[in-house]
Amino acid sequence: MSLRTYLLVPLVALLATQTLAHGGHDEVPEGEAISTEPIITRSRWHVPVQVVATVIAVLAYFMGHAHKGRQFATNVHAKFANVLMLLLIIQVALGVYLKLHLERGFQGRIRRYFVIGHGVVGKAMPIVSWVQILFGGIASMGFCRDDHLGQCLAHFIMGSAFIAYGIVMTILLLVGQFWLRRTGRSQEFFDSLIIAIWGCINTFTEHRWGTAWVHNDLQHTSMGIVWWCAGLLGMWLSRKRNGRPKRNLVPAIVILLTGYAMSAHPQTLPLSTMVHTVFGYTLMAAGLTRIVEISFVLKDRSTLSADGSDPHSFQYLPPFLLYASGFLFMGATEEQMQLLSDAGVTHVSYILILYSVAFILFLFVNILLHIYAVQAFPESTSSTHGQFMPKLRREDSSSSYTVVNDGFANSSGSGMNGHARSRSEAQRIQDAEAFELQGLISEDEVENNSNHSLRKETADDDEEGDLAVSSTEDI
Repeated sequence: MSLRTYLLVPLVALLATQTLAHGGHDEVPEGEAISTEPIITRSRWHVPVQVVATVIAVLAYFMGHAHKGRQFATNVHAKFANVLMLLLIIQVALGVYLKLHLERGFQGRIRRYFVIGHGVVGKAMPIVSWVQILFGGIASMGFCRDDHLGQCLAHFIMGSAFIAYGIVMTILLLVGQFWLRRTGRSQEFFDSLIIAIWGCINTFTEHRWGTAWVHNDLQHTSMGIVWWCAGLLGMWLSRKRNGRPKRNLVPAIVILLTGYAMSAHPQTLPLSTMVHTVFGYTLMAAGLTRIVEISFVLKDRSTLSADGSDPHSFQYLPPFLLYASGFLFMGATEEQMQLLSDAGVTHVSYILILYSVAFILFLFVNILLHIYAVQAFPESTSSTHGQFMPKLRREDSSSSYTVVNDGFANSSGSGMNGHARSRSEAQRIQDAEAFELQGLISEDEVENNSNHSLRKETADDDEEGDLAVSSTEDI
């Protein structure tokens, strides 16, 4: 790899200004270099986990060059390992520098760029690590070379995209609802945006221009057209007339249609045909369960629990089925199917193994999100932790309120789109209104009493004046 590439990687990381790490730096008092809080991170396990992971990665890097047995020709896995090690060195160096909290003078001015770079590299690590794992599996079998490269890329990129979609869906389900409400958009807006972009790419890259059209090219290109058309519609339907976010079923329908198309994808081997069929059915099931979730479980609301601490059990199905779909598609390349067919492995055994891997990854993601949630939202682990209490604001001088947090309640006593709020939530809002009404009544009583006293004093004065006038007339 050239020196230019090594220099571009940290430069790109520094210029990506959309991601922040080590949050809370905006709490520094004006004119001061540091805040008054102690030097802590969000979790006390942050540094130990980083240290252990770094040690393991370094050992694995050197052990990878000391193995015996099967030898491998030049491959992308070996080359990409150097990029990974460079990113790891940058991440460790930035982390150590930020840990020193050197914030005076010139170091204080450049610190924000190091914070951004540290966040970008840290968030890119899971993605590039996943890519390296896939490269390792491919290199170990000698797959994806020569004429097999194109279909190999299609399977692994698309399969990874389904898994990534499932992971993002899991994150939004369990810990992402607060962020989603801050954006002011529904989840379907972002889903539709990605679908539209992906469709545009597929429309112009699935066919080798200048060559004859074949069935697979036509099918893939038509799916790309459906995606960007449906994506544009999904973005349009993700907002109400007043600009508030709204759920819609377009992304789920796109997933269902894609599953239908892939279930009928023509294959050369019977084993490959069965695996692609089950993959299509699994993807169709993911789309169908997503429709059921939005329409009947959530009833167009954004969530059932604002902090994700108590999702409906049915809500775990759509993301898991996306995990399974991704592994099924990644495991259905031509070379893999030929290898399994020659070994006499049936599609039933192979599909069960792939589903087992999906279960393990789903478990791993849920464990990581649980660890994050108990650190970021410790109140959610309390035994008295109830449903989310919406923030209320007064609309006028009466005792009516409007709910600030969309999707849970409104001033009419119902939730988003007219759905009834829960009993406990309604009781808390009723108590708040009663308290405010009591305060208004108390103020009115004081005012009425004052007015009554004033009127009485005025009447007494008038009566005394009348008596004085009457006495004068008598005289």
